[in-house]
Parts: sequence; C-alpha cells; structure tokens
Amino acid sequence: MPNRVVITGLGVVAPNGVGLTPFLEAIRQGHSGIAHDPILEQLQFSCQIAGKPELSQSLITGYFSELELKNFNSSGILYGVIAAMDAWQDAGLHVAATAEPDWDSGTIFGTGTSGVDKFREAVYKIDELQARKLGSNVVGQTMASGVSAYVGGKLGLGNQVSTNSSACTTGTESILMAYERIKSGQATRMLAGSTSDSGPYIWAGFDAMRVCTFKHNQSPEQGSRPMSASASGFVPGSGAGALVLESLESALSRGARIYAEVLGGNLNSGGQRGTGTMTAPNAIAVQRCIATAVRNSGIEAKDIDLINGHLTATSKDALEVENWSIALQRSGTGFPFINSLKSMVGHCLSAAGSIESVAAVLQLYHGFIAPNLNCEDLHPEITDRIDSTKIPQKMMTKNIEVIAKASFGFGDVNACIILKKHIAS
Repeated sequence: MPNRVVITGLGVVAPNGVGLTPFLEAIRQGHSGIAHDPILEQLQFSCQIAGKPELSQSLITGYFSELELKNFNSSGILYGVIAAMDAWQDAGLHVAATAEPDWDSGTIFGTGTSGVDKFREAVYKIDELQARKLGSNVVGQTMASGVSAYVGGKLGLGNQVSTNSSACTTGTESILMAYERIKSGQATRMLAGSTSDSGPYIWAGFDAMRVCTFKHNQSPEQGSRPMSASASGFVPGSGAGALVLESLESALSRGARIYAEVLGGNLNSGGQRGTGTMTAPNAIAVQRCIATAVRNSGIEAKDIDLINGHLTATSKDALEVENWSIALQRSGTGFPFINSLKSMVGHCLSAAGSIESVAAVLQLYHGFIAPNLNCEDLHPEITDRIDSTKIPQKMMTKNIEVIAKASFGFGDVNACIILKKHIAS
C-alpha cells in the first residue's frame, strides 16, 4: 500500500520575510518586499524595482563557516541552504553527528541557474589569463546541482540528492518528485524546495523581453499587480523555499508537528503545440494538469477551498483564471477563493513555486487567506468569469481544508499539487 505523505517542516528566504515567523506575519498583513533597486537603475533597466531578500552578515555566518564563505559568491546557494536548514530544524530533525549518512533522507532542491555571479567572476579571470587563480570552489558554486550538493552535505543526506530545473515550475515540481519518492517507499523523508539567484544577470533577459513592469519605478510596492486591469508586467524577485516531506508513519512515530498532507498532483507539458510556445501556455495542457491533479488526489473539484495561483501580473492572468474555471467546472460565486503571493514578493522565478507553496501551507495550517495586493481594479475578463469576492484584498480568517497550488513555466510546462489540512485521528 502506498505511503501517505505529510509536510512537517518549512523554511523560507523571501523578499518580504527571511525565516518562517517574519514571512508568516508579512503574508498575513499583506506586507510587500518589493523595493527600488539602484543597480537596475544604474544599468538602465526598464524595470528598476525588484524583490530581493535582505540577509545580514551575522545571519549568514550562522549557516556557513568562515572557510565556506571564502570566495563564496552564489546568492542562490546561499538562499537555498538557509531555507533548507531552517526547514530541517523546523521539522524537529537534527544533523547526525556520525560519519554515517542518513540513508532514509534525501533532497530534491531545484534551481534555474546556479552561481551566475560566480561564473561571471570566473570568466573574467580566465579572460585575464588567471585560470589558476580561480580557486577550488568555482565548480561547486556554478554546477547546476550545486544547491542540492551543499544541502546534502550540510545535513548528511544519504538518499537521493539531486537538483531539478523546470523554469518557474521548478519548486512545485520538486515537491511532487519528493512526494512520489516517499509514496513509493524509496525514502522516509525528503527535503523539497527551490532557489533563484538575485541580480541583473538573472533579470536582464526578462527585462529585454519586456515582460517586466516599467510603470512603477517610483512606487515599487504598487508594481506587482496580479489580476489587475492595470498590470503591466511582472516584478523580478528571488529567494528560496523549502519543505520537509515524510511518510505519515514516520511523522506520527516521532511525534512531529504535521502542517499538511500532500494528497497528490500532476506534472505535464503542452508540448509547445496549439497555443503553447516557449513562453506561452497551451491552455488545454494547463486544464488537463489541474483536472488530473484533482483526480490523482482522490478528491472532487468542489472540495477545493483556495487556489494559490501562478498569476504573474501579465496578460496571461485572465487566461489562467479561465483555465482554473474550466478545469474545475466552477465559476461565479461557486469559484474557490484565489490569491497570488507575487503581489507581495514579485516573481521569484525558479524559487516561485517553493516560496508560494510555503505560503499555501501556512494559510492551510493557520486558517487564513492572504490578501491580494494592487488589484483594486480587477481585470474585467476575470470578473466576467468569477465573483470579485473570491479575490480577497484583505486578509480573511477562514478554516481551509484543501488548497490547490499550481505553477506554469517557460517551455510550456505545468505542475499542480493538492494539499489538505491534517486532522489527527
């Protein structure tokens, strides 16, 4: 019989909160972490605002030794390690003080890129004929699997240790991959999550594509406007989210706090056919992904209380809401509540799915619906399909039983996960 899978630990490094308690308070209060970025202004970006976590040096040294920080220059690995170690501790787990790895625990920790700033630093040294001065840690910081390698080493994980990468779907995909490994009995617990580097070398391509907003450089907190008629593009962001998944049997045996149960989900692709392209979703594939996730989870569409959407503040928001409505066959006042964390943190790219999943779990566990910011002028194509009361602009205290979380990414790839409130029997 397949194992039931639950979430027992959470960690987050987000633009509006580093650490679980500050992040929880921020999403309750609708606090934005988006600010003016002087570097983007200096580099003449169209979008000169961003969501970037604020980390003090004293906080960083609590996770990395002085030796590890020597010649260290990878914000993505930095964010990922902090979120991962916080989640591990939050789950009540400890790093074994033995030479034996923890064979029952592993990690799938995703990223879109790794160590771009470190890679740039290395390129300059090579061009200046200083290849021998690169140092011994360039590979670890720039290889795609650098973040999972760092996390695996920090925690002594002996099960699967790997990195996935599926654009903005990465974080949600990592959770589903970890879920399947525990469900099948190949691992007892898995640390799932994703991270994204900060800075202009990550964000420049999106600015060049003109998919980032340029209208709110003087009013940063108003810049990210999911589901708004005046949305003009997304705000780039960064950070990391991490979740400890484990079998229900393991969690109960050690008396762990259980945040939620993972009922199931689905991953698919539109194949860049029909309306699908490298940058645009195939609507039929999105609908199939959602409907199949519901079916795989053993629930009915009517059971979903809240949707934590992808909703990036681009022209595709109305299409996403339409896809949810068709997939769930729910509309008007019968549509679930829906929100987008991106109104507070921007689009954290490969970290988006994991940070938003942490937010979804917190809403489920603590019984509230986080507000949507900057959508006082809801898009008419959205309100034509669903009732405006389903898009709360103030925090709502509400018991939630089931949340659907989805992410959709470049390459026409989709992920949807269904989470349920755990009730002790």
